[in-house]
Amino acid sequence: MSHFLSRIAKDLTNINLERYWPNFELVAYALYDKTSVFLFNHPKYNNVPPKSYEILKWEEQFVGNTIILFDGYPTAIADMELYNDYEGLFSILVHELFHGNQYIKGEKRFPDEILGTTYPLTKENVEIRNRERKNLYNALLETDISEKKQYLNKFIDLREKRAEGIKEHLTYENLIESVEGPAWYVEIKAFSEKSLLANDLVLKKYGKNLIDVVESTSNIRKSCYSSGLFMCLLLDELSPDWKESFFGTNATLFDLIKRLNIAPRKQAVEDVQISPETEAAVNFAVESKKKEINEFEAQIGTHLFIDGEIIALSFDPMNIVPFEGRLLHKNYIKIKINNQEYLVQQPSLTYCVDGLKSINKLLIVLKDKPLETGDSLLITGIGEIMGQYTIQEDTINLFVN
Repeated sequence: MSHFLSRIAKDLTNINLERYWPNFELVAYALYDKTSVFLFNHPKYNNVPPKSYEILKWEEQFVGNTIILFDGYPTAIADMELYNDYEGLFSILVHELFHGNQYIKGEKRFPDEILGTTYPLTKENVEIRNRERKNLYNALLETDISEKKQYLNKFIDLREKRAEGIKEHLTYENLIESVEGPAWYVEIKAFSEKSLLANDLVLKKYGKNLIDVVESTSNIRKSCYSSGLFMCLLLDELSPDWKESFFGTNATLFDLIKRLNIAPRKQAVEDVQISPETEAAVNFAVESKKKEINEFEAQIGTHLFIDGEIIALSFDPMNIVPFEGRLLHKNYIKIKINNQEYLVQQPSLTYCVDGLKSINKLLIVLKDKPLETGDSLLITGIGEIMGQYTIQEDTINLFVN
């Protein structure tokens, strides 16, 4: 993908980004692979000619597609090895740059990620949620304005019905939608601009998660991206200037939808009957989480259990599987042990004490046995961890603190 570097620099300018969102400010950004980082627009490398980049050696900050503080400055990063086409790489970079724009604008609507790991997969909540999402989908695709508003009203009624039982966790959904929905909004605009796909096919590509009952039940956080996106697109239709003041308010996208001048509201939602589709989706979601964690624990290799006080510093909330007090980090986790930081760039299982960040046990399955030093273990790709340890066949228990 390195042959796209000059094209990326040409396409990513403040002027071009403002086609996607008003006053879209361009922060630093970097594309990377396993060995190199190609850094653009960073103030500490201002000797680089315009539309060019600095080549740096890869370091552990560059993991996943996200926004980081690199040398103290917000920097959008994207892994080039995850994409085979320009439109995919370009649009995800625009997505992450928007998170940089949010950082500069002082976005405060970030959710408590702990709520995502304790989200209640009750059948009644899932049933109402699935109906809600179908009405949101239909509201955007409907061309008759009267029917559109009726779908939108039904969406609002269903969501407010859900608030009766899961108010705190529904706030989590509203906030995820309000932070990630606009990022998906600029991403779809960038993708549409660069892709040869017709706009209706692009919308279906991004909207399929909205009405896929199994997928949206299995990954609540990710499913909020598509509902947030569809609310953004509806606001474009019904309140075209909504973006101008979005960073000047604490209102969620759902708040803005409720404020629209739409048709009179109907009566409250009646008691809900659980459909076989919902039964199957909830059972699948629960069993899938259990299966993923069981398969991880059953892997062949050296099972290293680290016991003691461990603090999670950063992780990928999009790729966490929670189940019965355990969290499978499928991508990476950065931790602190004995005031020393370590990056675990492989799947790991954490046993949490209180929330996401306080860990009392961590399981990593190693391909290579660690080097023993007597009072520490030297682990390939992670580093040296001080502590006492016991070894029994392919199981190592390392006690820290």
